Amino acid sequence: MAVESRFVVIRHGVEAKTFMDKKSADEYDKMLDMADNLAEVFAQAPIELADNLSEELSIYLAQNREEVLVALLAKKATKKVVKKSEPTENVSSDAEQAAEQNEEKVKKKPTKAKAVKLSEAS
Repeated sequence: MAVESRFVVIRHGVEAKTFMDKKSADEYDKMLDMADNLAEVFAQAPIELADNLSEELSIYLAQNREEVLVALLAKKATKKVVKKSEPTENVSSDAEQAAEQNEEKVKKKPTKAKAVKLSEAS
């Protein structure tokens, strides 16, 4: 007989969603808390929003909180990592070219230890 642990998020007496791990359930519950807080802000806004529109908008903003914080200048944007799959052009900076040239020079010059080994082998 298998035993499974499940974590259920309950909002306003209704089961909202079930998760297999506590971390995911906590994150979802936190997102719903943020959405509730945003809905309260929208209720005080000078414009009138329909309830379903207010709910959808608050959930959307809560789900995308990182982008919202960046837009509000409360958080710095993270740099996107660009994966180098295939170079489109052979354009490199001067520093990169100098580094490549230094690597080539190092590969061509034998060290003293290598020179000694080569002379001992003869």
